[in-house]
Amino acid sequence: MGVIASSRPRLADVATLDPGPVGALRIAPSILAADFGGLADAVESVDAQTDWVHVDVMDGHFVPNISIGPPVVRSLRAYSRRFFDCHLMISDPSRYLEAFREAGADGCTVHVEVGGTAAAIADARALGLRVGLAANPDTPFDVVAPYLGDVDLLLLMTVFPGFGGQSFMGEVMDKVRLARKEIDAARLPVDLEVDGGIDRDTATRATRAGANVLVAGSAIFNQSVPLDAAAAIREAALAGQR
Repeated sequence: MGVIASSRPRLADVATLDPGPVGALRIAPSILAADFGGLADAVESVDAQTDWVHVDVMDGHFVPNISIGPPVVRSLRAYSRRFFDCHLMISDPSRYLEAFREAGADGCTVHVEVGGTAAAIADARALGLRVGLAANPDTPFDVVAPYLGDVDLLLLMTVFPGFGGQSFMGEVMDKVRLARKEIDAARLPVDLEVDGGIDRDTATRATRAGANVLVAGSAIFNQSVPLDAAAAIREAALAGQR
């Protein structure tokens, strides 16, 4: 059986993309919630309301699930000029950073809980990646605070990583507020991202607490019109900033 060629025009190789102004509102649809049988179509369907494409990478070890790796990023890169925000929920991120960079990742976020944080940050920086650091809901802010001057992005999880569709953990907003206070006080060029249970209701709470990058999966791709759902989340997020 022959391979059916896609009618969608493939983009040329894309250099690392500009994430946009630090601190500006960013809506980052998570492809974990999209139909894996048509990822390019899914990403294209929400492009008009997408600032970053969020790619959840799971290894079945650090988190109890397995998702996607560099080959999928490489395939998807051909169809999008959006910033690729790759969230590495894996036990040995440094081992794979170069592969993700070569596949088309623009930024990679590693988890502080896996250890070797300073080395992973340095490795990502050396590769020209935008560097993110993530913390689980029960990880105190004090654990990530020493690295704020070394990263471009702090991701504070609002669910425990591993599966989509979980409920937003509002108690993490205290940590978001603390992070925002510290980032602003030190005038650090660091984006503050939240991921997990983000929808129209929680988007307002998240931006009011100080987050400026919102990752949303089920609340976008599991809706009848994903583009409209993303637009509604953006409007709710903007309301929290007013």
